[in-house]
Amino acid sequence: MNILSIVWNWDPTFIMLGNLDIRWYGLMWALAILAAERICHLTFRHEGLPPRTLESAFIWIVLGTFVGARVGHCIFYEPETYLPEPWRIITDIRDGGMASHGATIGILLGIWIFVRRNHLPFIWGLDRIAIVAPLSGAIIRLGNLFNSEIVGYTTDVPWGFKFVYHDARRAWIEFNGDVPAEIIADIPARHPAQLYESLCYFLTFGIILWLYYRKDLGRRRPGFLFGVAMIGIFLTRFFIEFLKERQVDFEEGMTLDMGQLLSIPFILIGVYMIYRSLRKPAVADINAVVDHANREYAREDKKRGKKSKK
Repeated sequence: MNILSIVWNWDPTFIMLGNLDIRWYGLMWALAILAAERICHLTFRHEGLPPRTLESAFIWIVLGTFVGARVGHCIFYEPETYLPEPWRIITDIRDGGMASHGATIGILLGIWIFVRRNHLPFIWGLDRIAIVAPLSGAIIRLGNLFNSEIVGYTTDVPWGFKFVYHDARRAWIEFNGDVPAEIIADIPARHPAQLYESLCYFLTFGIILWLYYRKDLGRRRPGFLFGVAMIGIFLTRFFIEFLKERQVDFEEGMTLDMGQLLSIPFILIGVYMIYRSLRKPAVADINAVVDHANREYAREDKKRGKKSKK
């Protein structure tokens, strides 16, 4: 037994309201969305966009995130369960199952709808979501940690976690979380893979924030921030997957698991976006995109004003 290991005996339920349990995982999702909204608010204000731009972005991107994450999990990881009975994607939602790759696809679709409705270039939207995506991912991975899910393989490293709820579920339920020490002693220490990912995402967020505010690359090199985000998020995911237990049975025996296979296209997209942004000349008028959007807003408001007078 590794006496230096950390006993992680966290109750996944934050609070019970009658028969409804509110979990830490759901709370982390809410916190991730709130953090993203606040940072987008500061970013849009920094660039001179009106509040209604943020409202539109919030609706479409959050909707895309949830739908993409849920549908992505059901298609990528449990197609044999959900494809024959697709309504269970909705009815079984409390059983869990959200996929970051599906969320990314949903976010891209949400951004595409948002920019079309707000007279902004698609690549502009990609760079702005790149600022908040790593932070949101980091917070959600902490939710996985509180849930004692997506755990790593057993290890002898001194920072290994003994996930009591994951490896002694029956005892945890029987003793209402107060699992006897002799049972905990037999639980193997594991890599806290969720924490590894979360820390790497926080680092990626810090780098992108620095590039945006200190180097102004979000406006001078369109696509650069998005490329950094794709590499920072999905290259991290690719390598940490080697430390994780397989999440679904069909991954057993695979050289690369589903998470790694799905990460490769996003990594390649990130490399291409950085190459593309550096290959083109830097943007001279960094305010041109926002100025154009504001002129379109003014034109729309003028049209509405004329219609209301009639």
